[in-house]
Amino acid sequence: QMKLAESGGGSVQAGGSLRLSCAASGFFYKYSDYCMAWFRQAPGTGREQVASIDRDERAIYAESVKGRFIISQDGTKNTLYLQMNILKPGDTAVYYCAADERAGGYCRDDRFNYWGQGTRVTVTS
Repeated sequence: QMKLAESGGGSVQAGGSLRLSCAASGFFYKYSDYCMAWFRQAPGTGREQVASIDRDERAIYAESVKGRFIISQDGTKNTLYLQMNILKPGDTAVYYCAADERAGGYCRDDRFNYWGQGTRVTVTS
């Protein structure tokens, strides 16, 4: 059973930066066989896909974070990252790491089999 463990959340002032990490373990296939993504959920709202990255390092971003967030991964460490810059109060949410292997490392849709427990990010004005 794949396990995902997020870290790096916290409280930051608007305009600041945070870097989230997601350590993957216990997967049946190779790390590169998984599409990896970050989602977030703010209080009282639905879950939003923030960014995803596939085995060819192609990244897709939500319009709300384009130009401010960068998703990356280190296959040698089985770790996914989300560099968040120019943070806004609207970025306040619990951020979740997700993974899916059904497309062999490519990202086809917003359905993911594996989820972390989440890490909270609070941006104050």
